[in-house]
Amino acid sequence: MYPELFHIPFTNIAVHSYGLMLVIGLLLAMELSKFLARRSGLNDEHFATAAILALVSGLIGARIFFVLQMWHKEFNGGPLGKELFDAVNITSGGLVYYGGFLVAIPTLIGYAIWKKIPILRGMDIVAPCVMIGLGFGRIGCFLNGCCEGAHCELPPPLTVTFPYHSNPYITQVDTHQLRPNPALLHYDPIRDTDRLMTPEEIKQQADLVKVAASERSLPVIDTQLMSTITALMIAGICVCYFSLGGAPGRAWALMMMLEGPTRALLEGMRVEPLFIGRMTLSMFIGIMLAIVGAVMWFVCGWLARNQSQGDAEPVGAMPAHT
Repeated sequence: MYPELFHIPFTNIAVHSYGLMLVIGLLLAMELSKFLARRSGLNDEHFATAAILALVSGLIGARIFFVLQMWHKEFNGGPLGKELFDAVNITSGGLVYYGGFLVAIPTLIGYAIWKKIPILRGMDIVAPCVMIGLGFGRIGCFLNGCCEGAHCELPPPLTVTFPYHSNPYITQVDTHQLRPNPALLHYDPIRDTDRLMTPEEIKQQADLVKVAASERSLPVIDTQLMSTITALMIAGICVCYFSLGGAPGRAWALMMMLEGPTRALLEGMRVEPLFIGRMTLSMFIGIMLAIVGAVMWFVCGWLARNQSQGDAEPVGAMPAHT
């Protein structure tokens, strides 16, 4: 786990792995969208701007959904100023992908209407780019130690362990799945209970550094990199279908039909708050996306057929002259 990759020389500024992966994903998605736009005869600079709009609006939406979903667990009970700061602080993770998806899409549609970009063809171009952004974002999640799967005893690389004070480690201690070394516990008089010492506190005691370094979480399913693999595969499939020249809108519909059930399956391997029955919010949204994608697939085909019939020249015999 490497939440901070390195510090910029001669400064105290840290380069966070999650932020770096978001930037790499953004740049690759931007270049792909520009390439596909040029192939479609559209202004590629519009799609460069759209990529930045998608990143900003997506981060806002993803954080809002996370805060709403986890408010009573993580953001309720402290001083108001601290709670507000924690609510906007994304350096520790805490993003719900579908929250970003649901906010970014109407933002991009509004931008397309403003710039007079064909909406369905524009969505086809954006479809693989969304998956590329997700794929690299999940690499950032892995390096940051968040969005992990549930505890499982399968062998690597299907499972992975995380170091002391990572999100999986803390979760397993809080849920009594894991018992930490007593030397790493500190009595908290306010809560009248023991708590894990922070890495900063441990660094001040040399004898505890090795103890903390030897601590690992129980194995958890490697859902982050599984999501990366599936996202990049879906991106490749969408690009191939787009290159075949299918009906406008169908590449986007295909992305939703593939991403929805894939995400629902991966969500079943994680430990998240339940939303309806035994489904989490992301599982529910994933299933709805697959249904909407299937409907959109047939609607776009119907629109394309009607368009082609309307553009065809009427065929008939010339009237006879008398």
